[in-house]
This record gives sequence, structure tokens and C-alpha cells, in this order.
Amino acid sequence: MSAETVRAENPVCQLLERQAADYRGWWWVAPPRDAWLETGQGTAISADLAVREAWQAAGRSALSPFAAGSAGDVGTPAGAVLFWPKSHALGEWWLLWLCATLPEGTPLQLVGENQGGIRRVLKVLAALGLGCRKLDSARRCSLFETRLGRVGIDPDAAWTTFDAELGSERLTLTSHPGVFGHGKLDDGTRLLIETLSGEGSAPIGLAGDVLDLGCGDGILAAWLARQGAGVTAVDVNAFAVEATRRSLAANQLAGEALSGETLESDVYSALDGRVFDAIVSNPPFHQERAIDYGPAARLILDAPAHLRPGGALVIVANAFLPYPDLLERAFGGFEILADDRRFRVYRAVRR
Repeated sequence: MSAETVRAENPVCQLLERQAADYRGWWWVAPPRDAWLETGQGTAISADLAVREAWQAAGRSALSPFAAGSAGDVGTPAGAVLFWPKSHALGEWWLLWLCATLPEGTPLQLVGENQGGIRRVLKVLAALGLGCRKLDSARRCSLFETRLGRVGIDPDAAWTTFDAELGSERLTLTSHPGVFGHGKLDDGTRLLIETLSGEGSAPIGLAGDVLDLGCGDGILAAWLARQGAGVTAVDVNAFAVEATRRSLAANQLAGEALSGETLESDVYSALDGRVFDAIVSNPPFHQERAIDYGPAARLILDAPAHLRPGGALVIVANAFLPYPDLLERAFGGFEILADDRRFRVYRAVRR
């Protein structure tokens, strides 16, 4: 299929598609999945490994913000389009990062769904002293235009730390806007850790090599490493991977204390067939505002191939999610270790 015949499907992309602008040589920052983008012009700048891999599979250039912000040979774009994310704080970080990374005067377009908060960028830009004009609106989306300038705010200030109390344990966690559970301990993750530690029941042994899949801010990886497990922590989100690395370092659990690694992976994509004694996860089920069971389904259905015989998958999930059927298909059975009516902790063992 040629690039000329591919049409945008995402409403935000449909708004951009009808613009007269020439986007060759531009950066598409935090873009959604859309074939029109992936077969077009320009470079994707995304913290989402799945997005970057889709662009690269289409023969397109795609970089994480860490590579784009530090590499000297990526070139200066003619302009940038920022897709305003669900997390307003993350949108502000992207804006500050662009101001710090690209030359003053670089054209910037900001686009997003009205119900996603795109109209709030007017106040954000005004507070930063950046002018703005509205270019277009359609399909309940809006498109604004400005030019980048030096605003005197370091985007690294978005990295924050907080302490999580887990019984007698205290862990210091590093977090970033857009990372799951940003700035607080998620109730589901707390239930999972309480269950693993045996509070109110017999301890659930997790020894040997453990995979923390969807590591977020690193709370599970840090807790497991402190219990003596050899932890490999992965996440599709580059911010989450960096947050986990910082959390492990903050708790003196980096280096030799972590017999594994922390890396970007779209579920199991970066693990090269490795197997583990256990897999633990609080799997995501949202993509922005939409419910998306895809990653969690892949996590469950492909888990037996990444577990040694007798190895267990232990996950926590909202009680309404349809994971029992998936666990039954993948393992032939499972048990519920905990249920507080909001969340359930499931365990399934590879026979």
C-alpha cells in the first residue's frame, strides 16, 4: 500500500491530515499509533517502545526522548508536532523538553482531543511566555501553533521521589509524569506486595530469577530485590524504565544487588526467549483513555513460554477484568490468592 493511499484513522491525525503544512523533516512527538503517520514523513519521538518499533518496521526513523535529547547526530527538525497526552503533567514535560532541546523559534504545533485537555495548553503557553494561535478544529480535536523559546525551567525537575510504606519496609521511589501510579503507591500493587509477603496468610515464595513485567516506578522490582530475588525489570515506557533504575539506585539495590537488568520491552519482545522462576505484574489495561486488553492478554498467554517448569505467574488486576478465561487458556487452571472486592491477586503455575 503506497503512502498516498493510507488515510488517518485517529481523529487527531485526521485533523492533521487536512492541513496544508509540509511536515517533511518534522518531529512527531508522543504520537499515537496510526498508519497515516507511520507511512508518512518525519521522525517519531516517543517514550513508547511499541510505537517506535512500529515506525521502524515501516522503515521510519523513531527515537526515544533520551536518545533525541542527547545524541548530537540526529539533526535539527524543521518543526515539531506535540500530541497532547492524557496526563497534563506529561504534556507540560514534553513542552519543556522541546524548549530545552530545539533551537529558539522552531515551529511547534500542539494537537489533541478537546476532552483530553488540549485547550488547557493556552494557559500553559501563556504562563511560559509563548504566544499561540489556533490553526484548526474538527472531530472534537483542536490544533494550535506556537514557536519554541527558552523558558528557564529544567524539564528534569519533573522527576520526583516519594516514600512507600510496606509493613516494616520503606522504599524510596522515583517517579515521572505519565508513569503508572505517578507519585503514589497504587492500591492494587500494595495488595500484590502484601500477598507476596504473606500478610494474613502463608508467604508466597518467590526465589530465583523473577521478571517484573510492567515495572512502572520500580516498586515491585525494588521490593523483590530486597527480598533476595534476582530481578529483571521491563516496561514498554522509557520513562518507567528510567524511573525503575533510579528507584533501585535510591534504595542501594542497583548493580550486583540486582542480578538481572532493567530494559525497555513490549511485553516479552526484548527478552529473547529467556525463562524465569516467576513473573509478577500489575498489567495495564488502558491506552490513553481507551481500554486495551492486548498487552495483558499477551502477558498471560505467552507466560508459560517464559517460565521454567513449576514457575508461577502472579498478577494483580481489577476484579472486573476478564483475566480468568485467559489464565485458564494459558495454564489450564489458576488460584485466587487475594480478593478485596476491588482487586484480585491471581497465581497460575506452569506444569
